[in-house]
Amino acid sequence: MGSVENEKKKDRLPSEATKILQSLASGWDDIIDPNALQVIRVKGAMTNQVFQIKWPTRTERSRKVLVRIYGEGVDIFFDRENEIRTFEFMSKMGRGPRLLGRFSNGRIEEFIHARTLSAADLRDPETSALIATKMKEFHNLDMPGPKTVLLWDRLRNYLSVAKRMSSTEEARDFGLNLIEEELSFLENALSSDHLTGFCHNDLQYGNIMIDEETSYITIIDYEYACYNPIAYDIANHFCEMAADYHTETPHLMDYSKYPGYDERKRFLRVYLSCSGKEPSDSELEHLIQEVEKYTLANHLFWGLWGLISELVNEIDFNYKEYARQRFQQYWLRKPELLGFSTSSPIRANST
Repeated sequence: MGSVENEKKKDRLPSEATKILQSLASGWDDIIDPNALQVIRVKGAMTNQVFQIKWPTRTERSRKVLVRIYGEGVDIFFDRENEIRTFEFMSKMGRGPRLLGRFSNGRIEEFIHARTLSAADLRDPETSALIATKMKEFHNLDMPGPKTVLLWDRLRNYLSVAKRMSSTEEARDFGLNLIEEELSFLENALSSDHLTGFCHNDLQYGNIMIDEETSYITIIDYEYACYNPIAYDIANHFCEMAADYHTETPHLMDYSKYPGYDERKRFLRVYLSCSGKEPSDSELEHLIQEVEKYTLANHLFWGLWGLISELVNEIDFNYKEYARQRFQQYWLRKPELLGFSTSSPIRANST
């Protein structure tokens, strides 16, 4: 009975949120009863709890909004106030869902009448070209506030937290004592020549929506958004093609699905062409190589994220095994991408 009661608690909205929802609905003349709200939990979220709220209406189309309840302990990963400022900016600019209300541990957002992409959608050439165009548009945003690259500071902060929270055995198994040196090495190897822009930093398929009638793409969920090297953001998107979070084993990555050279080249040609002129072969090849190198920073970022998440997040996801795979990819790809041969300290999972 205890687990059932816990699940019910998880699906219960804070009273503060319910009051705002009822107040919103009272202002809509097509709602039959503002108090008759239906709460549907949205699956696939790994940081927050997300709920779709529906009301019966006098018309055929129901009224819907989204309620996002911020995950506990996730302030370790990003600055919530920065994320809210980004959301409000995107809302005012008409580039994302409108902000309808805020409460102490979450917010209420406009429901976008569009479909969230699936893992397979990322491989569709037409959809991929739309994403490349939208990504370039995102990178060109002139976001208020400092335009400082946060990648390396975040990675060092994550490492510090992971070391502090992990047991001695976990720290050894995941090679945490080696990562400080790896971060310094990577920063020196990657930071000499890169373009920066406002990056999403978590462009997995669940954070991209498409209007099937107009093919309009909307990028959502800005928790990790900040200024970073654009190659890092693109590398993150490519790495996400190895993931499918809607399977029986959502934590398992399939790196055979990482996009091949031609697929990456096609995406980046569209991306660079958005500036109004066709990229030269050398310009295109340079970005292809930069993106590949930044996959290494991605693997360390999400590996550390997974280790910390295992300890602070209650969402049903095998974060530790996810972390193991990301670290393994780092050590596997580093010699090929940077020419340094090192043996992996990561032990394969015996289970």
